[in-house]
Amino acid sequence: MAKAFKVKLNGQHELTVDASQGSLLEALEQHQIDVHYHCRNGFCGACRTKLICGKVKYTSEPLAFIRKGDILPCCCIADSDIEIEH
Repeated sequence: MAKAFKVKLNGQHELTVDASQGSLLEALEQHQIDVHYHCRNGFCGACRTKLICGKVKYTSEPLAFIRKGDILPCCCIADSDIEIEH
């Protein structure tokens, strides 16, 4: 069983996710959170999201440019409790 982590969105909503739900994007979608995306594989960067605190692990190396403090939910999973600005 995958370890579960808390994801806090915009300082308000808190969800529990784990790697069995797929990428962070897929886990957010399972919780009915609408995330803007195009490619789902780290190529375009459309899902770029601000990581306020915590750690993520990339399941595949993103090809899109990522600024310091940003993550691509389409190709990462939570690796600790995280807070994101969505």
